[in-house]
Amino acid sequence: QVQLVESGGGLVQAGGSLTLSCAASGNIFPRNTMGWYRQAPGKQRELVATITDGYTNYADSVKGRFTISRDNAKNTVYLQMKNLKPEDTGVYYCNVRKFATYWGQGTQVTVSS
Repeated sequence: QVQLVESGGGLVQAGGSLTLSCAASGNIFPRNTMGWYRQAPGKQRELVATITDGYTNYADSVKGRFTISRDNAKNTVYLQMKNLKPEDTGVYYCNVRKFATYWGQGTQVTVSS
């Protein structure tokens, strides 16, 4: 069983920055994919970024603005978000794939115009 705890969400003006953190319990290995997803009101949850063994993958909408990274010693994944836009508003969820897929409780990010 893996538990994930996200932090770092908040309210920011357009053009601003935020960094999200997600700490995982249990043994998480670099080969276990960790990622960030988001869900805007009235929309489906969508992929933001993933990282596996140092390889990263981003949604086209965030490329060049967001950076995913992880500290394997701390079982923590980060999402650095820059040049935020109102359309980035939503609940951001962390997940990890280790035999099963585990989700965090989510953290709200609100970008005002």
